Amino acid sequence: MLTTPKLISVVVPVYCEEAVIVETYQQLTQMLESLETYQHELIVVNDGSTDRSLAILKELAQQDTRLKIVSFSRNFGHQTAVTAGLQKSKGDAVVIIDADLQDPPSLIPQMIELWEQGNAVVYAQRVERRGETWFKKTSAEWFYQVLNRVSDVQIPFNTGDFRLMDRRVVQELNRLPEHNRFVRGLVSWTGFRQVPISYIREQRRAGETKYPLAKMIRFALDGIISFSNKPLRLAINLGFCSIIVAFLVLLYGLVQHAAGQTIRGWTSLMVTILFLGGIQLFTIGIIGEYLSRMHDDIKGRPLYIIEEEVNFEPPKPLQPTE
Repeated sequence: MLTTPKLISVVVPVYCEEAVIVETYQQLTQMLESLETYQHELIVVNDGSTDRSLAILKELAQQDTRLKIVSFSRNFGHQTAVTAGLQKSKGDAVVIIDADLQDPPSLIPQMIELWEQGNAVVYAQRVERRGETWFKKTSAEWFYQVLNRVSDVQIPFNTGDFRLMDRRVVQELNRLPEHNRFVRGLVSWTGFRQVPISYIREQRRAGETKYPLAKMIRFALDGIISFSNKPLRLAINLGFCSIIVAFLVLLYGLVQHAAGQTIRGWTSLMVTILFLGGIQLFTIGIIGEYLSRMHDDIKGRPLYIIEEEVNFEPPKPLQPTE
C-alpha cells in the first residue's frame, strides 16, 4: 500500500528584501528539492513591502506553483506575518525562517530528522552571532535573562523564530487569539517535546535590519508583558516603597520639629515629590501597557488584512442547502 509523502511547509516573512529574496528562494528551493521523500510548499508572506519584493516574488511564482504568496494590505509586523504563514500552511511539519539568510536553510534537513525522531519542536539556538554589534548581543542576552526571571514559561536563550514545528503545535498556535504576539514564547508555552539544534548565525547578506532599537524595545515589552504578571506586582511593591519613604520623611520632620529645629529649604520636599510622582507615573505606565493589550483584543479587529494571494487553491463554492 502506497503512503502519501509527508508535506513540509516553509514560512518566510518578507519586508523590503528585494536585494536578497531571489537568492533566498533559490537556496530554499534547492534544499527542499533535495528532500526526495517529502513534498513541500513555500509560503512567503509579504508584510507590506514598499520595494520590489512583491513583484519579484510574483515573477518567481509564475514559474513555480509550489511558491505561494500572501500579501498584506500594509505592514502589520513580523510576528503577524509569521502567524499568517502558519495559518495558511498545510504541512505535517512547518518551518519558520527569515528571508535575510542569516539563518541557514541547510539546517532544515537536520531539523526534519529530529522531528522524525518524535520531537514536536526543533528550535535553532545560536552559539555565535556574526556581524552584530556588541550592544545588540548584550541587550539580547539581558532580554532573555530578564524574560526568564519574570516569566512562568522558560524561553530558551539565544533563539529566534527559526524552528520546525509539528502540525499539532501549529494547530494550537492557530487557536490562540491574542493580537500582540510573541511567537517564540507562544511555542514554548504550548509545551510538547522541544529540542535545540545549534548553529552559527551569519551576518545579513544584503539590506538593513528590520529591528532597529525602537522595535527591539517594543518587541521586548511584548515578550515580557505577554508572559508575566510580575510587572504589575512590581508596581504594587513600588507603591508600598513610596508609602514607606513618605512615612520616614514625615517621621523625620516630626523629630526635627520636636527638637525645635526648623527644616529649611525645599530640596527634601522636591525630592520627595519627584520620587513619589515618578513611581506613580511608572506604575500607571505599566498598567497602561496591560490595558492597551486588553484593548487591542477587545476591539476584535482582524490580526491582518490580505490584499492578494498567489498560487493558493480558490475556496470551494458553498453547496446549496435543501
